[in-house]
Amino acid sequence: MARKHIAAVGAATALTLTACGSGGSGDASEGIDGTPSGEITVITQRTDIVDTVFQDYKAEFEAEYPDVTVNFESMTDYEGEIATRMNTEDYGDVLLMPNSVDPDEFATYFEPLGSVEDLSQKYKLVEEKAYEGQVYGISITVNTQGLVYNKVVWAEAGIEDLPTTPEEFLEDLQAIKETTDAVPYYTNYADGWPLSQWDGNRGVMGDPDYANTQVAYSDTPWAQDEWHGISDGLLFDVVANGLSEEDPTTTNWEESKTLLGTGEIATMLLGSWAITQMQQAAEDAGASAEDIGYMPFPYQVDGKFHAQISGDYKNAINVHSEHKAAAWAWIQWFAEKSDYAYDEGGISPLVDGPTPTTLGDFDAAGVEYVQMNPAPAGKEAYESSVVNESEIDLYGNIYRQELVDIARGAADGDKESFFAELDERWAAARESVG
Repeated sequence: MARKHIAAVGAATALTLTACGSGGSGDASEGIDGTPSGEITVITQRTDIVDTVFQDYKAEFEAEYPDVTVNFESMTDYEGEIATRMNTEDYGDVLLMPNSVDPDEFATYFEPLGSVEDLSQKYKLVEEKAYEGQVYGISITVNTQGLVYNKVVWAEAGIEDLPTTPEEFLEDLQAIKETTDAVPYYTNYADGWPLSQWDGNRGVMGDPDYANTQVAYSDTPWAQDEWHGISDGLLFDVVANGLSEEDPTTTNWEESKTLLGTGEIATMLLGSWAITQMQQAAEDAGASAEDIGYMPFPYQVDGKFHAQISGDYKNAINVHSEHKAAAWAWIQWFAEKSDYAYDEGGISPLVDGPTPTTLGDFDAAGVEYVQMNPAPAGKEAYESSVVNESEIDLYGNIYRQELVDIARGAADGDKESFFAELDERWAAARESVG
């Protein structure tokens, strides 16, 4: 199979993404009806634009809803900080649903927004944060998954085609190491959360039911031919082969944007939300936004790339909020009128919303988008229950940091022993959960 050509620097092709359904949302559930009024606090993870772009949102929203005052609170370690706050009733009026909350606990913390049947007519992927037919959050944007890279560095290494297998990807990184001064791959180990991005690529397998038939229902998800064995195996090999930064404990997320933009870093695995941030960092450093490319994960099924689309963080309403109508008005306005998703290079959360030009590289590579099917009724919390029982933070970074430590020789073990331990813990958890 011939390798797909890497897009030339500066090339851009618009993405066309078709979603099913049209029309408006259903009636708001009890508790969010009424005339929006009062003062609300919106909690965000966007520390970089909370004092700039979000202030423009505030002005536009308050002009439309003069009886509402919006205040913002930003958190750097969002998952950690919000989890602590949610031990109280004081966690804002609108917040992003943290990944640590299991579906069967949604109603404990968040106000229901309406039914999946009704809200799916207007918003994409509402089933991702739904339980027993009720939706609890609306995506701030919709992402796909892949690798952001510096096209100039890859071209300098003589690489003309996209890698279609993990082995080809490793060969390309080795070429970058040997022929350029760039760090071939950057783990962002120290910040931790970027390592969680590796779990968001299950759609690579080309099967929308993969999570419902393999991941949670397999005793060996770290086997060579299963998704976590493929993805975590590639991360392990990248580090073990000396193709990542020399000391991962000193990485810095904000700095990494500039380093990739200027070509000191060649590649990072991140959701498509990162494209515009890397482009902006390149321009701020005197380079060109056109130097930044986005490639699919190096794996094909039947000679074709696949990429998962999924919702980003979901805006939700604190069940204890005293101004739920105002909070609901903000969530709808943010999804429908703020242009946040488009401006950030994301896919619109609206069924009939605009699509970005930032994913032109995927279009050129013929990537097929995969929307993962939700868990069957009654099984919504099964995978998260196995995750909790196994104490493997599948959606986080702790075990992947351990993986990096083993791969670089800073901890005992090897890939085979570590993956065997993970499989053993996962199988025992499945047996316990039933």
